Amino acid sequence: MATTLKNLSEHSSKNIQDISSKKFAIIVSEWNEEVTEALYSGAYQTLLQHGASKENIIRKDVPGSFELSLGAQWCAQDGSIDAVICLGCVIQGETRHFDFICDAVAHGITNVGLKYNKPVIFGVLTPNTQKQAMDRAGGKHGNKGDEAAITAIKMLGFNN
Repeated sequence: MATTLKNLSEHSSKNIQDISSKKFAIIVSEWNEEVTEALYSGAYQTLLQHGASKENIIRKDVPGSFELSLGAQWCAQDGSIDAVICLGCVIQGETRHFDFICDAVAHGITNVGLKYNKPVIFGVLTPNTQKQAMDRAGGKHGNKGDEAAITAIKMLGFNN
């Protein structure tokens, strides 16, 4: 498992650029709120620590992870938004619903980034249990929200 080899909150400083003038949208799924609020906190704090201003971080909530793609599209089409960070958590259940949702969300978020030619970051946990989710939302494996924010920052620096 990747997180046993690397803490999600650790990153290299390569391709970290000045983001003081960059505007970020963070789309947060309300489903699995305990997890997604922790992911949001990690992403928000990481952006601030790297120089983003509070007024340039916009938060939008959607009902569940499935709605992240459309929420991301609505934010990405706003020309003033430089990067979109999608945060959610889909925990494995007893049915195949998990597979369909995870697949749709991954493809949807990818397609939004390609359509708008800007970073649209997949910060969605897909664990087997609530404990695994919490371990990756600020627990022993770090915070996927931190990783998502760093990914957005690094992608903004990709062409510089």
